[in-house]
Amino acid sequence: MTSTSLLEGISSPDDLRSLTATQLENLAGEIREFLIEKVSATGGHLGSNLGVVELTIALHRVFDSPSDPIIFDTGHQSYVHKILTGRRDLFGTLRQRDGLSGYPDRAESPHDWTESSHASAALSYADGLAKAFELTGQANRRVVAVVGDGALTGGMAWEALNNIGDAKDRPVTVVVNDNGRSYSPTVGRLAQRLASARLQPADNKIVRAGRTGKFHQAVTLLRSFRERVKNILMPQELFTALGLKYIGPVDGHDIAALQDALSYARSYPGPVIVHTLTTKGNGYPPAENDEADQMHSTGVINPSTGRAVQARPRSWTDVFAEELVRIGHRRDDVVAITAAMAGPTGLARFAEQFPDRSFDVGIAEQHALTSAAGLALGGLHPVVAVYSTFLNRAFDQLLMDIGLLHLPVTLVLDRSGVTGPDGASHNGMWDLTLTGAVPGIHVAAPRDGRRLTEALHRCLSVTDGPSVIRFAKGAVPQDVPAVRSTDGYDVLHESTAAGLDGLDVLDVLVVSYGRLTDLASAAADELETAGHRVRVVDPLWVTPVSHTLVELVGQADLVVTVEDNGVHGGAGQMLHRAVTEADISTPVRYLGIDQRFLDHGSRGEVLAEVGLDEESVRHQVTEWVGSEVARRLTGGDGPASAQQVNHDR
Repeated sequence: MTSTSLLEGISSPDDLRSLTATQLENLAGEIREFLIEKVSATGGHLGSNLGVVELTIALHRVFDSPSDPIIFDTGHQSYVHKILTGRRDLFGTLRQRDGLSGYPDRAESPHDWTESSHASAALSYADGLAKAFELTGQANRRVVAVVGDGALTGGMAWEALNNIGDAKDRPVTVVVNDNGRSYSPTVGRLAQRLASARLQPADNKIVRAGRTGKFHQAVTLLRSFRERVKNILMPQELFTALGLKYIGPVDGHDIAALQDALSYARSYPGPVIVHTLTTKGNGYPPAENDEADQMHSTGVINPSTGRAVQARPRSWTDVFAEELVRIGHRRDDVVAITAAMAGPTGLARFAEQFPDRSFDVGIAEQHALTSAAGLALGGLHPVVAVYSTFLNRAFDQLLMDIGLLHLPVTLVLDRSGVTGPDGASHNGMWDLTLTGAVPGIHVAAPRDGRRLTEALHRCLSVTDGPSVIRFAKGAVPQDVPAVRSTDGYDVLHESTAAGLDGLDVLDVLVVSYGRLTDLASAAADELETAGHRVRVVDPLWVTPVSHTLVELVGQADLVVTVEDNGVHGGAGQMLHRAVTEADISTPVRYLGIDQRFLDHGSRGEVLAEVGLDEESVRHQVTEWVGSEVARRLTGGDGPASAQQVNHDR
């Protein structure tokens, strides 16, 4: 970027309005260069933002943000919006601690009305905002929802459209950013109809055939053209039937055409849908040529080649994907379901081997789970793989459509625990709380790759209800061997020295759930150094709680649980409840995540913030043991409260 670049002169949407058509085109080019440079250095959502450069410029020239709210669905396509609303200089901190969020962020700018990172919600926000403006006498304000065609595969979007279209004189502008993809190509009948609007130059072939006397060929081409015209009209008929004025399709990379369409929409006295056709990754050959997802999201890459700077290590997702394929070859009853994320969840590999047993339902987690229930009713064993955070949307289906019917459906929750850079909406810190409320469910939190494969087999052997496996984002750690195993838990460590006896020496049980075994080991090391006896165990199931684990708790003086879920309703509290029901009074302390929304940062930074780093864990367990020893030495009545949790330091 030179000192005289157009982009450096843009600090608010007002700066766009004086630019000529040529300057706008040049600005779009500069923005693409800027995005490639900055996102290559930090990682982030590149392809989706390269596809909305011209569209976002046109939106900010026509509408008066922030007075006219512009809501993105989903918010990962808001980078250009951030650039044009005064946050260009912060892009070097994208998705980093105390830096720029990768999604809209109300704390960053008044131009960000929501923090939309779960799909299909923007239309409901828009419906509510438009109603609020109407009721408060602000009829001059317009609400804009920019919705990807992938988000239209979610049922909530259609619930909102049903209401938006019913208000004939309430102005809401729905901009469909139709690039034919969510993460990967958009699926379903709606996607096929939208795709039919992508015109092909067939009329010149018809004319050419007629001129050369090839009348039969001309007739055939005319019939084909007639069918295409009919299909092109289908989106218009669909949205018009819902009560929305339809405009389009519009070339999403033609600023002048976009401005014309959006200006008409802004002046229209009722709900309007502007159907724009864009290309994900537009203007960056490595993204355009990436067949998998057109560089939807990247790590740090070489901007010249689009290739990762470092080789990607083997991940938890890889382990799951490879084992599911092996199982698929042995079991014809195993089928796979994904909600528009076959690649990110690893199910693409299963689909390559077993296309007839793989189902991508679009961004529709609720439908995915109840469809899985139907598959189970039909005698199959579905495996539904989603990000942990997206299970939140389908809890009712898990509870009432699967759990109530005791159906054998296995959920694989990728990106559980703290994910980090994507912020509060993507942390998978709620799943143990949600799944633990379902009667009869089996939930596993494996500590390493080997235990992940074992857990997958255990889950697929459950026939009388749902089962769940949760695992983290990123590289799978080296296997952590067990000192010995029982039918309810693995023993990872136990003190070998007998040690001294006395009121100031405790037998401490550390119960480790999932991948945080390094923290459990740190706790054991700290306590052994202080002269206490320590045993570290890893339960085979988070729930149901093993009776042998409960019995083991009864032999300890203090129990510490370690998990990367919210403390409320988490693994520690589930164990504590089972212990209490068994009339065991051993005090239980929880190392987990405080019940709050966590800001973005690296996984390590976020864990440290909530006290789940080695230094904090050593300090906390020392404090807890010290309090218990003091209570014993002073002859305290009964155990101290078991409700203490690990707070921020």
